[in-house]
Amino acid sequence: MRKALPEKGVAWDQIQGALSDAKKNDVDWRRGRIAGLVYFADDDVLQVAKDAYQMYFSENAVGRDAFPSLVQLESEVIDMAAGLLNGGDTATGCMTSGGSESIFMAIKSARDWARAEKPTRGTPEIVAARSAHHAFNKAAHYLGLKVTRVPLRDDFRADVAAMENAITDDTIMLVGSAPAYPHGVIDPIGDLGVVAQQRGLWLHVDSCVGGLLAPFVRRLGYPIPDFDFSVPGVTSMSADLHKHGYTAKGASTVLHRNADYFRYQGFEFNEWPRGRHQSTTIVGTRSGGAVAAAWAVMNYLGEEGYVRLTRDVMQAKRNLVEGINEIDDLETYGDPDLGIFTYGSPTVDISTVADGLSDAGWYPNRLTEPPGIHMLLFPSHLPVVEEYLSDLSYVVDQVKSGDIVGRGTEATY
Repeated sequence: MRKALPEKGVAWDQIQGALSDAKKNDVDWRRGRIAGLVYFADDDVLQVAKDAYQMYFSENAVGRDAFPSLVQLESEVIDMAAGLLNGGDTATGCMTSGGSESIFMAIKSARDWARAEKPTRGTPEIVAARSAHHAFNKAAHYLGLKVTRVPLRDDFRADVAAMENAITDDTIMLVGSAPAYPHGVIDPIGDLGVVAQQRGLWLHVDSCVGGLLAPFVRRLGYPIPDFDFSVPGVTSMSADLHKHGYTAKGASTVLHRNADYFRYQGFEFNEWPRGRHQSTTIVGTRSGGAVAAAWAVMNYLGEEGYVRLTRDVMQAKRNLVEGINEIDDLETYGDPDLGIFTYGSPTVDISTVADGLSDAGWYPNRLTEPPGIHMLLFPSHLPVVEEYLSDLSYVVDQVKSGDIVGRGTEATY
């Protein structure tokens, strides 16, 4: 039966109580029970994001003339993001509602660029590794493009030679990930840049997860390969602010090497009574709160704050990887570069292990290739490492003894 709109308004205390009751079975993300979906730095950062969002709660960023403050705030956010990604004085772009929209706008830009500069006879094609985000196929579906995915190398990174072999006369774009979401490894962006330049192709680097993490991981002394605009041939990038930027959802960036490429992202319409409309995003109405929260958090944390939070992420990863590899029957996969890693087992059913972790109060993300558990870390995981490893060891023993029976839960995202 459908819920009906109440005849009379309900008092706020009742509404608040109903919302609190509705949340009682949700995952406890504050205590690190989920590895992904919610990027929690600490209560101070969260409060800055909330307060800044509230100050611009009603403002609409589509109204550039009405709200010049949002134009300035967004411009400064783009400047900071482009600076972190070695965009020099030329890189430009805009904020979007999330990584999927950033990828969508990059593909739209590449399609329109190809129409003008590299027209194809057939359906324009994108070549990507199998690990590239599903948003590339989603955007291609809407925009009338084709995506060709090629197998990965044994280390889960993009096979550049295989990608080059997949290029056809209709190929307009190559995709690299930094990192790829499934396994947490950075693709060989430098090699892809060489191919892109030689073949005259648009190269997009999806750094939605890593864009505001990798620069600080590098500052901590970790060996991070070149992956951004420092690589010749990189045309555009996507980097989320609401992930390891710790800003309010939804906030991402789509960046282009220069304004000549960015101009292909725009849309203009003048065939209606209201007058000329121009935009660089899918959405019309845009949350002023998300822009203000991004600006506020980035300024509140600064480089020092981001380095501090990144240190916690990488320490949590190191402790978890070492601990998991010490548990009989478990092993981590590959050599991930940032805050994502995955693990599985050659001897026990890892899906049943995930079910056992769920019963113990954790929210395990599942991996299908190879079968495993996917961990995307943020600072709040560091204090719960030992608790997680203790529960994981106990669950593995229970699975081996037959005391936990799998439910056949499907991996979804």
